[in-house]
Amino acid sequence: MNSNLKGKVAVVTGASKGIGAAIAKKLASHGALVAVNYASDKTGADKTVNDIQADGGRAIAIQGNVANAEDVARIFKSAAEKFGKVDILVNNAGIYNFGPLEDVSAEEFYHQYNVNVLGTLLAAKEALKYFPAEGGSIINLSSVVSTGPMPNTSIYSSTKGAVDTITKALAVELAPRKIRVNAIAPGLTETEGLDAAGMKGSEFEQGIIAATPLARMGQPDDIARVAVFLASDDAAWVTGEKVTASGGLR
Repeated sequence: MNSNLKGKVAVVTGASKGIGAAIAKKLASHGALVAVNYASDKTGADKTVNDIQADGGRAIAIQGNVANAEDVARIFKSAAEKFGKVDILVNNAGIYNFGPLEDVSAEEFYHQYNVNVLGTLLAAKEALKYFPAEGGSIINLSSVVSTGPMPNTSIYSSTKGAVDTITKALAVELAPRKIRVNAIAPGLTETEGLDAAGMKGSEFEQGIIAATPLARMGQPDDIARVAVFLASDDAAWVTGEKVTASGGLR
């Protein structure tokens, strides 16, 4: 086990599977104590916790919907009661649904914005109450589509554009408190969600790989390694940045 995050406490939202689970496990492998948040997949969250514990780390699972302020308050309260504080927040929880302009509805708009945008703000706001005087690190999950949107992604890509702007705004606002705020923008990443959407092995997937200079799909661990860097003191002079982790895809 590495130890550059030893004694740090991390809250990772949406960590029952995929990129969130990989980030939670990687932070724990570097010594962090991890609160694994999930909205509905308790089985997945428990597996993430069990994997961390099997590797010698410490973690707990905490249910909560990041779009709900009361849930967010409970997530952080539970994490602090267990581990004493919070040093790192990873705003990974997110949802997506692709469709043409004709299918855009107020319901779908608010569904995605409430989790992807409002959830990011609510979690950051709550984290402020628990960060120690020496500061902390907030890591927001963006996407390559925030600046390179594809057809049928108008709602989702715009939520990630909002995350980019929030990242820059909070980096400036929270700098006096020694809280760094950065974002990671993954490309297409091989996760359970990708399989559930029927993209695995599709022409869409093959097209993305063909357009990616490093010529492969991203893996959750590719993103997790970047998160460890941004969470650690190795990134002490880095704030307001977006790290694109996409194999060169733009």
